[in-house]
Amino acid sequence: MVRYKEAMKLNCTELVSALRDIYDLRSARAVLEWDQSTYMPPKGNDARARQIALLSELAHQKLCAEKLGELLLYCSSGVDISDDDQALVREARRDRDRAVKVPSSLVREISETCGQAHAIWIEARKKNNFKLYAPVLKKVVELKKQEAHAIGFGQGVPYDALLDGFEPGATVKMLDPIIAETREITTRVVEATSNSRRKPKIRILRRKYPLKQQEQFGFAVLLKMGYDLDAGRLDSAVHPFSTSFDVEDSRITTRYDERYFNDAIFSTIHEGGHALYEQGFQKKYSGTPLAEAISMGIHESQSRLWENQVGRSLQLWKYFFPKARKLFPQALSGVKLEDFYFAINAVQPSLIRVDADEVTYNLHIIIRYELEQALFSGEIQVQDLPKLWNDKMKAYLGIRPRKDSEGVLQDIHWSFGGFGYFPSYLLGNLYAAQWSAFMKKDLKKFDQLLTQGNLVPIKKWLNENIHQHGRRYNAQQLIMKITGEALNPEYFGNYLRDKFQPLYDVKW
Repeated sequence: MVRYKEAMKLNCTELVSALRDIYDLRSARAVLEWDQSTYMPPKGNDARARQIALLSELAHQKLCAEKLGELLLYCSSGVDISDDDQALVREARRDRDRAVKVPSSLVREISETCGQAHAIWIEARKKNNFKLYAPVLKKVVELKKQEAHAIGFGQGVPYDALLDGFEPGATVKMLDPIIAETREITTRVVEATSNSRRKPKIRILRRKYPLKQQEQFGFAVLLKMGYDLDAGRLDSAVHPFSTSFDVEDSRITTRYDERYFNDAIFSTIHEGGHALYEQGFQKKYSGTPLAEAISMGIHESQSRLWENQVGRSLQLWKYFFPKARKLFPQALSGVKLEDFYFAINAVQPSLIRVDADEVTYNLHIIIRYELEQALFSGEIQVQDLPKLWNDKMKAYLGIRPRKDSEGVLQDIHWSFGGFGYFPSYLLGNLYAAQWSAFMKKDLKKFDQLLTQGNLVPIKKWLNENIHQHGRRYNAQQLIMKITGEALNPEYFGNYLRDKFQPLYDVKW
């Protein structure tokens, strides 16, 4: 028995070492991707695509190695391993079972093609020329279809295989009713607010806000949130994003617009929420599934909670508005807190997803969800996307893009093959509303904490309830553990009602 325990411990130690090798390869790839989006010179893209593709292929080969399969099988048979080790083995097996179905050559081809697609997307967006992007996008779609069929999708549809990569267990059949209920909630709020006589003074946000002061203000908010700058960075990028190479190296980017206050500050808060999740994993499990996000929907719930429930709250701005007035004395001269609060929470259909308010945002996601489904079912082709995109924008938001850079070319996701990613944003909004409802029950003086600028208890609550678990639980188990019920869009509806009915003086 002693020898068995010693052998089991030795093999589980070897398993963790093997998993960390894979993690380090992926982290090295992530460093290259971060550089590609921040400081890399444009001419370096072809070489960078090859480098990223090689690392992707090497990580995939290590994950599919027969030796790793043997270690996972051996460790999963252990009767004396801890609950944490059982969860680690379970999730590592899930990753490997999915990976072994996809040939390494396909992994490399997808990675290299997406590296090229990213550069072409940037150029096409700049030139407002979808035809420049369409050929490589068509190739990415075909490769992702091959991946979906290699992985398999049971009795479902090919798109399910891609959804599962971002939202384990998610299917079109599961998501459709959730999205339908969210669409109904959202359209009701949009209709009521658009018919209100009360209108926010959004011109306040379009005054001149010097970039240096914007950066200074962003750093101040991040520090209040508890973001560890010794374990992270804040840089700028065309499309704000966060990335993590380790629990102690989680970086964020934002973008600045001197004539729009919201752009940088809420991107910074949003990406900061992502980074806090990554910094909240347990260091001892770094490089294993126990220091990774459960799903992109849960990841997005962290950024949306910080951005909206915290970042756009009246209580928080009671603390930060006086500080903002000192940094931007001309832009905020004579502006009342109530008017500023109303402006940053304006509900107004817009063309660009990342600029959308928290009410209309879900409609942007639903458009992309429907187009992706149709693309992977064969109902539509890549060349159909611009017109269909514009038609759906008109149908759902009442506005039509004048050019493709305002429409089908605005998002980075398809260039890196992120089909199935977009629904995570909508799920993140729903999870965030449900988390915050229960957080407020635990933190009895929640509003007072915000007005004092004391955000540490919020971070601590998220650390203890969500971050520290890594992938011990799936998304459905976690929300049941914390709230006692499954994901329920009614919490999102209640949140919107409590916030926007008083702002717009309406009922629905």
